[in-house]
Amino acid sequence: MPTPSADHVGPDELVQLALAVIHADRLPYLATVEGDQPRLRPIAPVKTDGFTVYVANLRSYGKTAEIESNPRVEICYLDGHHDQVRITGLAEIVTDKAIKEEIWNGNPQIRNYMVNVENPDFILYRVVPTRVRFMKEWALTYREVPFQRAGKDAEPG
Repeated sequence: MPTPSADHVGPDELVQLALAVIHADRLPYLATVEGDQPRLRPIAPVKTDGFTVYVANLRSYGKTAEIESNPRVEICYLDGHHDQVRITGLAEIVTDKAIKEEIWNGNPQIRNYMVNVENPDFILYRVVPTRVRFMKEWALTYREVPFQRAGKDAEPG
């Protein structure tokens, strides 16, 4: 059986394939670092804007201190066909009240944990991509996915 490959795919189609994987995986994994120890956990992103990912968090969670110490993170998505997307980026705290309210209003589960959108224990991270890679099934090689910052990324058709 030939090794799967996305080598024949053009840049625009590669973006669409990568975005489709992101939209198919509801529980990707977030990697952080605690000292010299990598930490990995499943997350449920509360919003994606192209390849920019928003993650709700509680101040008491371990990843809060890890991201504060080292904001370089990676999120890995995997779909049912074993296609994979890895977003390497910087996690930053969102202070924009409109974005926080949009996410608050659109996510009933967040409201179960936070008394209100102003709750100081509610932290919203935006993972701004610095690198996006796509792998077709188990091709064993990644393709670099072209991307732009939030608000300008392509959306799946």
